[in-house]
Amino acid sequence: MMKIFSSIQPRTPPFSLYKIFLSHYSRTQLSFPTKVFFCQAKSGTDGSLNLEVVSPTLLVAEKEEAKAVLTLFLKKQGLSNAIATRTSKKSDHFIDHLVSRLHSKHKSWYLAGRELTTLEIRDTLIPYLESLFEEHGDILVNVVENYPNPPGKDKSAVPIPPSNPVSDSKKLKAVSRVSETDPDGGNLRPHIVYLMDLGMDIEQIRSITRRFPSFAYYSLEGKIKPVVEFFLELGVPKENILTILTKRPQLCGISLSENLKPTMKFFESLGVDKNQWPKVIYRFPALLTYSRPKVMESIDFLLELGLSEESIGKILTRCPNIVSYSVEDNLRPTAKYFHSLGVEVGVLLFRCPQNFGLSIENNLKPATEFFLERGYTLEEIGTMISRYGALYTFSLTENLIPKWDFFLTTGYPKSELVKFPQYFGYNLEERVKPRFTIMKKYGVKLLLNQVLSLSSSNFDEALKKKMKKMQVS
Repeated sequence: MMKIFSSIQPRTPPFSLYKIFLSHYSRTQLSFPTKVFFCQAKSGTDGSLNLEVVSPTLLVAEKEEAKAVLTLFLKKQGLSNAIATRTSKKSDHFIDHLVSRLHSKHKSWYLAGRELTTLEIRDTLIPYLESLFEEHGDILVNVVENYPNPPGKDKSAVPIPPSNPVSDSKKLKAVSRVSETDPDGGNLRPHIVYLMDLGMDIEQIRSITRRFPSFAYYSLEGKIKPVVEFFLELGVPKENILTILTKRPQLCGISLSENLKPTMKFFESLGVDKNQWPKVIYRFPALLTYSRPKVMESIDFLLELGLSEESIGKILTRCPNIVSYSVEDNLRPTAKYFHSLGVEVGVLLFRCPQNFGLSIENNLKPATEFFLERGYTLEEIGTMISRYGALYTFSLTENLIPKWDFFLTTGYPKSELVKFPQYFGYNLEERVKPRFTIMKKYGVKLLLNQVLSLSSSNFDEALKKKMKKMQVS
């Protein structure tokens, strides 16, 4: 078995040699597409998700989670708690729209019976809300409340931070440039035509330009085309390139030979699997815009935890956004908290680095209190986390509580959850309840692990063996 960590004692990081070659890139805010659309869940033939796949209970839970994310986002924009909460409550159509985005983006997970974690829901919706705020500014509340119809002109907008006239002027000029045609042939600018040939529509390009006006001035041959062709050579699918450019148009402004390729070589030297670049870039395109000092700060901390160089490379490949977490504000406090629960922090970070993007006060402590209130010791909680790293990434109110309530009806001792905390990762309506119903029908009792982790055929086989054993005895 691969050695995940060598020691918990700090050691001199071998990667520090790279600091000799540090070069600076400007770090920019992650941005997402701004175009608003409503994805109706029909038959699934158009790529959308059939609502029959999503249980009514899960649908209700997702709506509540979406409301919570929207409320939190509006509060962060400066709105009072009362206005943010009121807006979320009276925006049912927009909440449905947010849930439809979850279904559209994670269709394969739903079909496999996998529930989204709180962090995954947040990471899907917040960037989208940020893009809407960039586009609509101080009328965002009205846009949300009136979705899918545009807000009436007679309605006053709830003020969100005032815009900058100079910035707005530059933005308007840039957006106008997108639609300009040359006086001779009446054609759009070459890079706009090129992007449209790739599959973008004009409104998508305008949306990108509203968020990043410089994009309208990028040359085709000097900036956009070389980056697109480079990604194609790496094996990035064309549709993924469109998503990458939408999320991080700044990549086209980075020199391919002087910055982009050397940055990728730098990450490969840290262990990123070069064969996985298409997935890495698609997951977190901002990775290529982070400064090396910022990256090395994160790497040095991972080494401090005792993670091996090989393990760090795997983490960067599977979860490249780990470099976006602040060492002092996220990584170190979170490591200290999990260490207090008796968890091997290096192992946990390797298995589920997403934990380190969660809030200690809003996510981790409430989850710990939940299990303490139900009679588990800190040692048992630490064991559960160690065995199932994703445990704390699930919503307390929409996942842990309802699944705990059902578990109490099964007749299993609570110690079974210490042995198999993965129970909380299975879909309650689509997996857990049906399996227990079948088991009850045949009057047998399997180990909790067997009930949920076995495939349908192996589950049936385990039931038959158990029944035969009961008949013999």
